[in-house]
Amino acid sequence: MRHAFNLMSMIIDSHEDLAWNIINLGRDYTQSALDIREAEKDTPIPAFNGNTLLGWPQYQEGHVAIVFGTLYCTPLRADQGKYKVQTYETPQEAHRYYRENLDAYYRLCDEHPDHFRLLINQSGLETHLTEWEAHVRENQDPPPPVGIVMLMEGAEGIREPAEVEQWFEWGVTMIGPAWAGNPYCGGTREPGPLTKLGYALLANMAEFDMVLDISHMDHQAARQSLDFYPGQVIASHSNAESLLKNFPSNRHLKDETIHQLIDRDGVMGVVPFNSFLEVKWREHGGRHCVSLDQVVAQIDHVCQIAGSTRNVALGTDFDGGFGVEAVPQEIDTIADLVKLSPKLAEKGYNQADIDRIFSGNWLRILNNALPST
Repeated sequence: MRHAFNLMSMIIDSHEDLAWNIINLGRDYTQSALDIREAEKDTPIPAFNGNTLLGWPQYQEGHVAIVFGTLYCTPLRADQGKYKVQTYETPQEAHRYYRENLDAYYRLCDEHPDHFRLLINQSGLETHLTEWEAHVRENQDPPPPVGIVMLMEGAEGIREPAEVEQWFEWGVTMIGPAWAGNPYCGGTREPGPLTKLGYALLANMAEFDMVLDISHMDHQAARQSLDFYPGQVIASHSNAESLLKNFPSNRHLKDETIHQLIDRDGVMGVVPFNSFLEVKWREHGGRHCVSLDQVVAQIDHVCQIAGSTRNVALGTDFDGGFGVEAVPQEIDTIADLVKLSPKLAEKGYNQADIDRIFSGNWLRILNNALPST
């Protein structure tokens, strides 16, 4: 049985680089974001990755029920050398580091089952949502764990397309083929089409009904993938390029790609990162010139294209190379995402609309994507 209850503005966030931060920065997300900031105060970490936006009490305060936790590693050519992190040059290195990400999620959930829980099938999702429903509706304690759905960001961890089956057996149900360009397709700042290997990757993903994430794919590769891939499609963390004047790369989605994603009944997670809302925000006064109104504008843009609220949600990318210093002025931690609710209401969205944006649309994807057992 699949859950259809009203999630009462609980939040599902479709993109957080938790494993990367645990492995490379030693962040302990069972702690408060404020305690993590204090512990890192006299280290190089805040200058490198910003002050964290994530922590266990803040997840609870914001009713964050599920996050899509990424598997990710930086290619050596993209490393800026500001802080020592894992990087890879070869497919073998990428595979090893992506596997370390996977192991980090299993270890996190095994060691802290009261805080985090892996969601890899429908029965687990059902149990998880039942607990969250009781917690929110009846204020039951203790609070439930945060559910983690694993999403591979960049398919470099897959040395050859046939390895998709192994990653699926390990619990990975979503794959974004690109971060930068790679043998499968063009990516951010490295344009190019879907390659022969890329088509083979998608064909193998389709065998296991995996979710295709087009975020970070080059425009051409994304549209080719949407034409070719028969399964569920999403953009876990992308904004509308048309609202970003003179954006300097191919990172976001053109309106024609958003149309295509909507035609495939996909969902697009809007990113509340200042550089993805106002290109020259630093020159125009810093974070105080960016507000949640610009996040709402991105959400509304997708809704206007779709003619409904069915195809847009939240994909924060929090702690993914930026922190509190680089998000809209109203946000101090992830708990503040709830402040979008009155902003959306002012724009004319009703509670059912807001619930779909906060969690319902991603829940529909999970109902379609997670295997039964």
